[in-house]
Amino acid sequence: MEPRSFSALVVSRGADGAFTRKVSRQSVSELPPGDLLVRVLYSSLNFKDALAAAGRRGVARRYPLTPGIDAAGVVAESAVPAYTPGDSVIVCGRDLGTGVPGGFGQYVRVPAEWALRPPSGLTLRESMIIGTAGFTAALSVRTLQEQGLSPGSAEVLVTGATGGVGCFAVALLSKLGYQVVAGTGKADQRDFLASLGARDVLLRAELDDTSGKALLSQRWSAVIDTVGGNILSTAIRSTVYGGSVAACGNAASPELPLSVFPFILRGVRLLGIESGRCPDQLRQEIWGSLAGPWKPQDLDSMARECSLADLNDWIDTMLQGRVTGRILVNPQRS
Repeated sequence: MEPRSFSALVVSRGADGAFTRKVSRQSVSELPPGDLLVRVLYSSLNFKDALAAAGRRGVARRYPLTPGIDAAGVVAESAVPAYTPGDSVIVCGRDLGTGVPGGFGQYVRVPAEWALRPPSGLTLRESMIIGTAGFTAALSVRTLQEQGLSPGSAEVLVTGATGGVGCFAVALLSKLGYQVVAGTGKADQRDFLASLGARDVLLRAELDDTSGKALLSQRWSAVIDTVGGNILSTAIRSTVYGGSVAACGNAASPELPLSVFPFILRGVRLLGIESGRCPDQLRQEIWGSLAGPWKPQDLDSMARECSLADLNDWIDTMLQGRVTGRILVNPQRS
């Protein structure tokens, strides 16, 4: 019989509007309705989770809330014949950790259509080292390929390359044979990025043009941008004729200071990447690729594991822009 209570990181908003977070006991009976009760074995810390944990407006819909947009574990209870207790499942995106209690708790309850059986060749632990960040990177690569990007193209730029999405994008592109240039604000992480396959590393100042020019010298055949703001603007203005830019983050800024000239004079394509509500068929295909030919060789080298008790410090560190790679969360770890 499953326990009726469990530990979870809960973010609350006080009467004064201030947000606090602490690990507390929660009741299974208070979880929202859903087909599957899942015992969470692993989750991961994403930038969206850190924003939700800080009470950033527009991320979470209600408080108190347990963040965690990723969860992987085993079914404890099922109300549908498609799943039975003991089945392994992955749940990523949808409203997990933003509208309903998420993976930073030892249990979640979700609709069956949110669940995905992990593909052969991928453990639950590996699936959460990848998580939404790795999935978003893979979706970005897939989208660029659909626009004609091939390994024989010119250099591909990845901004915010030491972050979760960025480091996976570097690793995936390198494995697929692309010439990857990693952009970062962390000068001391050149060796880490080189180990992922980056052929060159550029510091943030080299990717942040403030000249006001509408167009810059053409360099990038494609870009995966995780930071937004003027870094994204600079990348777009430096993309070659007919090139594509996949935008999937706003860690620096949601603003985009830009004219239309890169689009109407160079035919640059700006592609929005949204992974949370990715269609089911495409979601299955991306996870299949990540379990097979796109799977990085040494996933463990890209991640550090933490417990629920450790999460507060890691959330603050991520909000300060000081996290490199992935943070794997083990809710069952004491």
